[in-house]
Amino acid sequence: MTSTKRQQEETKDAERLRGLEHQGAFAKAACSIAHAAGKPATFLLASALVIVWALSGPLFGFSDTWQLVINTSTTIITFLMVFLIQNTQNRDTAAIQVKLAELILRLEGADNKLATAEDLSDHELEQLHKDYKRRAEDTLASLDRRRGDSRGAA
Repeated sequence: MTSTKRQQEETKDAERLRGLEHQGAFAKAACSIAHAAGKPATFLLASALVIVWALSGPLFGFSDTWQLVINTSTTIITFLMVFLIQNTQNRDTAAIQVKLAELILRLEGADNKLATAEDLSDHELEQLHKDYKRRAEDTLASLDRRRGDSRGAA
């Protein structure tokens, strides 16, 4: 592939990945709400609402309706936030997988099958994990032996 053609493809990829302009309404809303929910001002607003609710208890005689207001409100908000958080988590995970796959594929000598490790079965992932853990332990043991040899020589 020529470098010009490759640059054109990379430009198209960057444009496709940039921003929210190609997302559906739910994805846009989910990203915006999740972003706003993570701000300190949102936490302070929620805390203020709980304080106002608690202080209004004597006005309503700490009635069942008064308690039901906070219980229902928090339940609904929690229920909806679960889906928004899961959506953003799925997007983040997919983006990280794509970035890692790109790094693996570009790295000379890397095992390219790792670029699609997320598609393996649970058993295959566990086996792969055990294999890489063993390899890491072997490498660490080799490094420790070398360090010991170099310290002994010094």
